Amino acid sequence: MAKAQFNREEVLDKAIDLFWQHGYSASSMQQVVKATGLKPGSIYLAFENKEGLFREALERYAQKSIARTRELLKSAPSVLEGICQLFEDNIQQSSREDYCSCFLVKTRLELAAEGDDLHTLASEKLEMMEALFRNVLEKEFPPEISQRRATSIMLHIFGTRVYGYQPQSEERMRQGLREGLPWLPWT
Repeated sequence: MAKAQFNREEVLDKAIDLFWQHGYSASSMQQVVKATGLKPGSIYLAFENKEGLFREALERYAQKSIARTRELLKSAPSVLEGICQLFEDNIQQSSREDYCSCFLVKTRLELAAEGDDLHTLASEKLEMMEALFRNVLEKEFPPEISQRRATSIMLHIFGTRVYGYQPQSEERMRQGLREGLPWLPWT
């Protein structure tokens, strides 16, 4: 059997960019070939098909997002300040003209009607992010409050991710977050 002659992580990062910009359904195999620089046979050999490539790209994106969030929360002066910083980072990202939301959120929205395995995978990864928030919040609050607050954080993350780029929307988003999450130590 032939061995792949490419850097898998680089290919996955290129696939993430393509699928993130265009979505799963709107990304043709021709676009996948062009974006990754791989020939169709190499894609099929390494990933089985477009869905397999998308699945691995979604996994890689989720792992990187969860690791980045975990590190941000760990390095912050407190968990609650880390959550505030996460929202500020999201606001900064969403205020760029080239902003294209969250790959997991976009996938969930795009594939909601299908309810297929890819939709389920995106949902599971978002649930893992919520569990991360619940676990860190349990250092500060009882379990039932931590769960409610973790869910509230996710709802607000979805909101900032979907609200997206609009000129002069940064301060409105900050005000909305402060209103919706008054238990956080906003500065």
